[in-house]
Amino acid sequence: MTLRLRPPGPGDEAAARALHEELLADGFSFLLSDGTWEEVLASCERDAAGTDLPPDRVRADFLLAEVDGEVVGRVSVRHELTPSLLEVGGHVGYAVGPRFRRRGHATEILRQSLARLRDLGVELVLVTCDDDNTGSARVIEACGGVLEDVRTVEGHLPKRRYWITP
Repeated sequence: MTLRLRPPGPGDEAAARALHEELLADGFSFLLSDGTWEEVLASCERDAAGTDLPPDRVRADFLLAEVDGEVVGRVSVRHELTPSLLEVGGHVGYAVGPRFRRRGHATEILRQSLARLRDLGVELVLVTCDDDNTGSARVIEACGGVLEDVRTVEGHLPKRRYWITP
């Protein structure tokens, strides 16, 4: 069982939209853009290239996590931080579908994301999670995360902010 991170493709719509619906129950959006699947893929490509980005977005890789041919989660690897990402979003935003949790997928997603950021030249990575998300906090700590603080920013749940040297 090997987890592989890869960009979404034309055949991933059903799996990605199903995980999106499942994660909405947790208050989390699996997909980062709306529209037809072609529009979603085009948005991912623009983000990865860093072209035509809205003012609040940075260059980022949106990748699906696949195990044995099945999409189990996703990650957004942000190449830099905006002021908002510095407060609550971080460099890495990952999710694992509820039916795929507690199998080490989140830890492997974060581990591979850290290697990707290291290869991009990022020397210190910020990873955040909701203060009450003990599972995510354990994943971050298992990957070397050092808690800086817990911040409350208007419009967001309190966030645990961890720094990791990739």
